[in-house]
Amino acid sequence: MLDQLQRIGEHAGAWLYLIAGGLAFAEAAILVGMVLPGEVALLVAGFAAHHGWISLWPMVAVAIVAATLGDSVGYEVGRHLGPFLRQSRIGRRIGPERWQKADDFLHRHGGKAVLLGRFTAVLRALTPGIAGAAHLPYLRVFLPWNIAGAVIWGASAVLLGYAFSASLAAVGRYLAWGPIILIVLVVAGFLFVRKRRRRAPVD
Repeated sequence: MLDQLQRIGEHAGAWLYLIAGGLAFAEAAILVGMVLPGEVALLVAGFAAHHGWISLWPMVAVAIVAATLGDSVGYEVGRHLGPFLRQSRIGRRIGPERWQKADDFLHRHGGKAVLLGRFTAVLRALTPGIAGAAHLPYLRVFLPWNIAGAVIWGASAVLLGYAFSASLAAVGRYLAWGPIILIVLVVAGFLFVRKRRRRAPVD
């Protein structure tokens, strides 16, 4: 798996910014998050940043901007096409239970739902559209909470992927030296016990 990611990362290079950012954008903008959560792409991007295929902080910035814009587009789609979207083929595949869950979530938490919904895959894809259909005030309520959620979620996903890759490298080093250390300890213990037995007085 790591070898496959390495080959992809080395060949994709700077395209990883566009790929990861595009998936983070499309998650709510065109409901891609119902199939592929954007955080998966951002985790992989963080992994790639640790290996030097892309730069970490520009990727964090791309993630934040893409997530903010994606939710804003999702809001506009919901505002203009909310009822039509629910009756469309995609809307029917999502199902009334998921739409109702997002509705209830928004009515219960208001603007905070935009932030809280960011951290649940289904709600992350649906909440912006629901907020638009409900005409939640954009500049006063939706946008500030949207930006806050994008900063926390986007940065966290990329940094988590980066940290995960760093931990894998550390584990790899331990696994490489671990067997050798274990063999040395076993041999040393065997020699120590053998030496003690030789010194022990014979009854």
